[in-house]
Amino acid sequence: MKKLLSKDGRTIAYSVHGEGPEVLVLVHGWMASSAVFDRFLPHLDASRFRIIVVDHRGAGASSPCASYTINDYVEDLKAVLDHADVSSVDLLGHSMGGLISQVFAARYPERIKKLALVCAVPATGMELPPEAHDLFLSAGQNREKLAAILGMATLELSEDAAEVMLDDAMTIPAECIKASYLAWTGGGFEDELASIQAPTLVVGTDDPFLPPDFLKAVMVEPIANASFAYLPGPGHYPQVERSAELAAIINAFF
Repeated sequence: MKKLLSKDGRTIAYSVHGEGPEVLVLVHGWMASSAVFDRFLPHLDASRFRIIVVDHRGAGASSPCASYTINDYVEDLKAVLDHADVSSVDLLGHSMGGLISQVFAARYPERIKKLALVCAVPATGMELPPEAHDLFLSAGQNREKLAAILGMATLELSEDAAEVMLDDAMTIPAECIKASYLAWTGGGFEDELASIQAPTLVVGTDDPFLPPDFLKAVMVEPIANASFAYLPGPGHYPQVERSAELAAIINAFF
């Protein structure tokens, strides 16, 4: 695990896997650390990629912070690329990590070769029903509530994988869960999508929160040179629910 200091002096951690000629960066979402990609990594083409996997502030081996905004996450990602001494990369973002990746690709287009957005939160943010909003907002450090969210979001998640994900989610401070939830639901970045220059693949599943037609409307249509791939069966976490099938799509795109 490699570590650096963010602009606000907090430790940001990332790991590097493989020694391929192409750099692929994986950006995880809310209520998770980089461990959410553990089942996915072995299916990526290690002969082609050097894979950088980031732990967001407050998650995994990265330090808790006072601020958890999308802008914070974008600048943390830039700091990781600078620290790893890579000028341009392929970028994959999942869920909230997909929103972070959209904003990063818009603000630093010269640093992104190709962009993959997997069950990504749109740049507009998302308004959840009141009962879901209250659950998500108060789920930090509460295993029962975190399990309820996983149950709502997934369709093919095994019991053992769910327990691993819950163990991971329970390590994230409640304030991080709350503040980052407000950040990704708030959105406000839709005007930046026109600045994305990289060829973009939007991957949709049978995600109960982010159905394919919705993703096409909020991501494929407004992003130039964007295409769509549909993976039937899994819910919001295809990198866990259908690791090999998602990796096949990603390997082919990159």
